Amino acid sequence: MSRKPTKGYYVKGHFVAEGSELDIELKREVKGHDLISKTDLKRESNELQKLGEDLLDLRADAMQQLSSLGHLPNLLHEAVTDAKKITDFEGKRRQMQYVGKLMRKLDKTQVEALRDALSAQHSGSAEETQILHLTEAWRERLLKQDTAMEEWFGSYPGTDIQQLRALVRQARKDGLVDKAAVSQGLHPRQGRAYRDIFQILRQHLLQSLHANQESVYDPR
Repeated sequence: MSRKPTKGYYVKGHFVAEGSELDIELKREVKGHDLISKTDLKRESNELQKLGEDLLDLRADAMQQLSSLGHLPNLLHEAVTDAKKITDFEGKRRQMQYVGKLMRKLDKTQVEALRDALSAQHSGSAEETQILHLTEAWRERLLKQDTAMEEWFGSYPGTDIQQLRALVRQARKDGLVDKAAVSQGLHPRQGRAYRDIFQILRQHLLQSLHANQESVYDPR
């Protein structure tokens, strides 16, 4: 009487019987890889959805540039533009799901281009904020402390010394108010000289930051 053939399959030329320890081990490995793959796909999908949401904050000029370079397909560009106009919560949610669907159709080069554009915008915003605070701090010191003038010239020798001195003198003069006005809650006047000082300081701080690619001197 012939024996019933054992069910199984071949792996690299070796027969693996169903139900054997090797069969169980191989199936466990395969299942594990499937789980990892599904987890990775889910994470990637979530990341692309979040990236699509971040596109709503990207400047219009950056969006247009990405589109002209082929990194932002027309359908996605329009979907993001439409999403910005929607105020209804449910309508916005559905539109963003559509954006996410379009994001998942992008290739790696397009995705990286979108990430780079958002990163560049974020860095630029941080730089602008830093320069704004530094400019205000320097202007405050120049108007209040005589020694701050020489300190500024030492750090930024390219400044027109006569022009800045004249503007500081005028801004101090413009800012004078009598005690009666102060008691009434009035603030010192801030004329053109006050604004011109800001523009000059900001220009030199920006030039220094771009030339050195490092943080500029904080006077505070």
